[in-house]
Amino acid sequence: MPTKTSPLSSSASQRAPARWPALLFSLLLAGGALTGCGLLRGGDAQQPADERQGAIASDASERSGPDAFALEVQTDDAQVREYLSRHMQLQRFRHLPDLQDAELRRLLGAAEADVRALLSTLGYFSPEIAVALHDNPAPGAGARRDTPARTITVSVTPGQRTHIASAAIEVAGSGDPARPDGKGLARRQAQLQRGFGLQPGAPFTQNDWDDAKSQGLRQLQSRRYPLARVDQSRAEVDADRAEAALQVRYAPGPDVRFGEVQIKGSERYDPEGARRIARVPAGAPYSEQGLLDAQQRLASSGYYDAVFLALDTEAIDQDAPAAVAPVTAQVREAPLKKAVFGVGLSTDSGPRLSLDHTHNRLPGIGWRALSKIELDRKHKLLSTDWTALPDDDGWRWFSGLRLQRETTGDYEVNSSRLRGGRTKSGDRIDRSYFLQLDTAKSQGEGAPPSSSALTANYGWTGRYFNNSTNPTRGWGVAAELGVGTTLHPVRRPFTRAYVRWQGFRPMGRVDLGEGIRRESRLALRAEGGAVLARSDAPIPVTQLFLTGGDTTVRGYGWRRIGARTENDTLYGGRYLAVGSVEWQHPITVRGNRSDFESATFIDVGAVADRLGDLRARVGVGAGLRWRSPVGPLQADLAYGVQEQQLRLHLRLGFSF
Repeated sequence: MPTKTSPLSSSASQRAPARWPALLFSLLLAGGALTGCGLLRGGDAQQPADERQGAIASDASERSGPDAFALEVQTDDAQVREYLSRHMQLQRFRHLPDLQDAELRRLLGAAEADVRALLSTLGYFSPEIAVALHDNPAPGAGARRDTPARTITVSVTPGQRTHIASAAIEVAGSGDPARPDGKGLARRQAQLQRGFGLQPGAPFTQNDWDDAKSQGLRQLQSRRYPLARVDQSRAEVDADRAEAALQVRYAPGPDVRFGEVQIKGSERYDPEGARRIARVPAGAPYSEQGLLDAQQRLASSGYYDAVFLALDTEAIDQDAPAAVAPVTAQVREAPLKKAVFGVGLSTDSGPRLSLDHTHNRLPGIGWRALSKIELDRKHKLLSTDWTALPDDDGWRWFSGLRLQRETTGDYEVNSSRLRGGRTKSGDRIDRSYFLQLDTAKSQGEGAPPSSSALTANYGWTGRYFNNSTNPTRGWGVAAELGVGTTLHPVRRPFTRAYVRWQGFRPMGRVDLGEGIRRESRLALRAEGGAVLARSDAPIPVTQLFLTGGDTTVRGYGWRRIGARTENDTLYGGRYLAVGSVEWQHPITVRGNRSDFESATFIDVGAVADRLGDLRARVGVGAGLRWRSPVGPLQADLAYGVQEQQLRLHLRLGFSF
């Protein structure tokens, strides 16, 4: 039976909307509030579509019987069709089986205005809309009984989409000579203008408009102006030209500087020590990132299980040009003592057992003690490291004692190391200077004589990676320099220098599907070291160089590359050179993205007692990387060219 039109069809809604020449819609939004006919909403407002969607879900969950009507959206634009199908007001009522004709007539009368308002949020201000109600044919035998008896059809021709003609950003007080920060505000205004989310030529949508204003506000609040707000915003839409002129005025509020840090929840540990660890500089301009960094320093210090830092702005006068706000640190303290038992496995040294003990406040001196026992096939270690709380400049005293028995070359070496000095750890740079006493006694046929040495040392490490646990870009460099003398069996001066570098160089993006792209990269690594002394200087073997293993030259055993005597006995050398090139490439599995990467690498290393005797040992291979939450899990199969042997190397995490 042919479809017929119901008398309830709204003929008025089928008429094309009138057009006025040079029509100008001026939509004024003060502080993001709505004016006009609900056309544009402020950054903090939620779209009624969200509320409608919740009502739809609620109505659908409670309905029974056939729907009151079916709803069809007819348009050539897939985005418009999907958006209207989800958010039209008609969706709330189509599941009601007992909908009265009077209510349906009201819905049809309001449908065009509802669709027009929704389309305006997508930037369509001159659409052609037709709404009609049709009776559906009677279902035949065996047809589903829940088929609606009527269908509402919404036909839409969106028309020309509105694009941005101009976007003017203003920060109140910019360039004002009465404000001490007037010049700084002028620079911030220029930055906001350049980085505004809706630039001329971009399509206008309500969501993009709200997001652009909010993004600019967040940028302003992130440095110096945490109390900034949107003072006024305005969108002037010329429907005939399909152009929108945007204006946003931000009120920055006072220029805020950090005040003193107030510690809350501190009972066991010295609050002054927490302030020194946080290193929030009183009087420095407010920075959201600075606050987050201070929170991270406290959280990783070992003294606290939970930390939350916030800027106390309640007492700040909004109209003042500048203000000082204290920082509140709410902490939950860690236990005074803690012991951790560990089990591990390494392809270099086999199974490993460890016991770590922490005492956060030693009696009498208040220092922190980290003690450790570690046992594996090639390495036995007993150590303790004591550190004081940092002073006002961030420097702290430290001392350490290490007793160790390890396989060094072809010998078993019993060694001790006692050191003491000062260290400072920054967000990117670590520095230290200290005195160190080394003793070493080798066991085995033809072993070097026992020896000892005293050195003054300086160390510097800089880390400039984009991520501390899973870096994909950036670089790091570390350098150590020691000057001293041997003590036993004879005294000879010597100098020891060591440098290492690691960097990641992007090599293009790989499309992993679902709109996700990840960089492939080259991972580059280099090491170099030298001990400068007379040939007869009895340098302790712990100060000499060996290489090979998971983190140096793969394809060779742990510390199996060194200098050799005439009878081919392996021992540490005075010169070290290591280099590595690795290509890391994201992996797709059957066209789907994954957290795995492939790696292809070549490692080269050499150790000798004289520069002219350095002979390269080469390892080549391939491996697999998994981006775990705690760092990359690496599995590499490497071939040692000189040893002519395959080795498997496993490693978890990244450290530099």
